[in-house]
Amino acid sequence: MLKHTALHSEHQRLGARLVDFAGWDMPIQYQSQLDEHHAVRSAAGMFDVAHMSAVDLHGARTRDFLRQLLANDVAKLKVPGKALYSCMLREDGGILDDLIVYFLSEDWFRLVVNAGTTDKDLAWIKAKAADFGVSVTYRDDLGILAVQGPQARAIVARHLPSQLAEASLALLAFQAAYEGELFVGRTGYTGEDGFELILPHADLVALWSKLLADGVKPCGLGARDTLRLEAGMNLYGLDMDESVHPLEAGLGWTVAWAPEDRDFIGRKAIEAYRAASPKVFVGILLEGRGVMRSHMKVRFAEGGVGETTSGGFSPTMKQSIALARVDAQHAGACEVEIRGQWVAARIVKAPFVRHGKVLI
Repeated sequence: MLKHTALHSEHQRLGARLVDFAGWDMPIQYQSQLDEHHAVRSAAGMFDVAHMSAVDLHGARTRDFLRQLLANDVAKLKVPGKALYSCMLREDGGILDDLIVYFLSEDWFRLVVNAGTTDKDLAWIKAKAADFGVSVTYRDDLGILAVQGPQARAIVARHLPSQLAEASLALLAFQAAYEGELFVGRTGYTGEDGFELILPHADLVALWSKLLADGVKPCGLGARDTLRLEAGMNLYGLDMDESVHPLEAGLGWTVAWAPEDRDFIGRKAIEAYRAASPKVFVGILLEGRGVMRSHMKVRFAEGGVGETTSGGFSPTMKQSIALARVDAQHAGACEVEIRGQWVAARIVKAPFVRHGKVLI
């Protein structure tokens, strides 16, 4: 039996095409995936991401616990409401999950974790938290709504309580404000500005209806994927998983090496790759015809091979793009194998598109 978010009946009413995503019955698109994509790039779109999970950590030693649990360092979080992105690693350096952590007070931090990894994440976090006296609460009473696009923040603010609206419009990137159980973070997964809101399920449905009436376009997971790919953002399960360490997933910037005595889980394993990883993470722009997908072979004329991790057609650029893991020592012209044919491609630095602008 697939799980349903609080907005499931809305998706059905709006005629969404529903698919199984990590055990949840989720909308892949409504009327047109392309229209949804362009709405986010040009105006505002909203995504039901209530299949993702908020996890609250409480206790006097929560900061100490997170400094051990995560590869990034929550010591950077000094102002309440501030957030950072991090990987949570196994002892061997494999990525258990990528997540956002919010600092709300010295004895209260909030994590937002992926839908498909929630169960294993909770088991791992609870096991590690015991030594620090930290309580772990899975907030299944809350849902998450992402509203993204150049007009998103102004539209959302019209439907928030006045004090929270004022605070939300003043937020910097990766910062949050809240009033009661209504939590607003200036974060996203599209390469556009906007909010991710965490709120009780009934309030989520009410806000969705208000935003729908205000012209915000409902968007499915299909548009979310093309948007995040253009923005060069990793997807857990494709671009990274437990077999991959962050330095070969393009996430070295999320690993806080200083101070040297912070012994976060997985540090010893990935320090061997600190100077130079044998694999690197790159963007690829297809120069010939076709569409790149995940798990396609990549080769270089003068040596080196690799594989695309995720790929597709970029609606903004109107050509195929991909992310790939390739040998660090690669050289010469690049080609990607598509349906048995080697097609010319070019290595580029992601992101491909941010804030509506093509960067390649």
